[in-house]
Amino acid sequence: MSAWCPAWLIDLPEAVTIGQKVVAAVLADAGLTYPIIEVGVTLTDDVTVRGLNRDYRREDKATNVLSFAGDSAFDLAHKGPLLLGDIVLAHGVMSAEARAQGKTLHAHYCHLLVHGSLHLLGQDHIDDKGAKEMEAREVAILTGLGIADPYQLKGAPADLDQRALLGLK
Repeated sequence: MSAWCPAWLIDLPEAVTIGQKVVAAVLADAGLTYPIIEVGVTLTDDVTVRGLNRDYRREDKATNVLSFAGDSAFDLAHKGPLLLGDIVLAHGVMSAEARAQGKTLHAHYCHLLVHGSLHLLGQDHIDDKGAKEMEAREVAILTGLGIADPYQLKGAPADLDQRALLGLK
C-alpha cells in the first residue's frame, strides 16, 4: 500500500539526506551499539497514510506520522542486524501542520522523524508522564540538530541554522 509522493521532491528535495541524519541522531542519542541498524522511512501522501491508519490503528483519517516497530532495540539476545521498524510520513498533513504552526517544512519534518524514531525505540505519549519524557527527549535531540523547540508558541522561530548543522549546502 506504499505510494511514493512526488511532492516531497518539490517541497523538500533533501528529504532523504536530512532523514538519514535525523534518524542517525536519534539512534546515537539512544546509545545503540548494533553494527547494522535499519529504519525504513516512507515519504508518501495522505491517502496512503489514511489507509494504513485505518488498517492498523482503526482510525479512518490521515495523520502526520505512523511508526511500525520491528525488532526491539533492547533485546540483549538479539544477534545480527537490528531491523528497528518503519516510519511513514504524510506530505499533505505534515505540510498543512507546518503552515498552521508557523514552522518550516524542514523543521516539522525533522520533528516528526525524531518523534517516529522514538516510537520505534519504545517511547510513547499515552499518559502525561510519558508525553513529558518523550517531548523532553525530542527537544534535546532537535536542539542538537539546530532545530528549535517544536512545542514553543505557534509562530515562534522553528529553525536555527539547521542546514549548517546537518552539513547541507
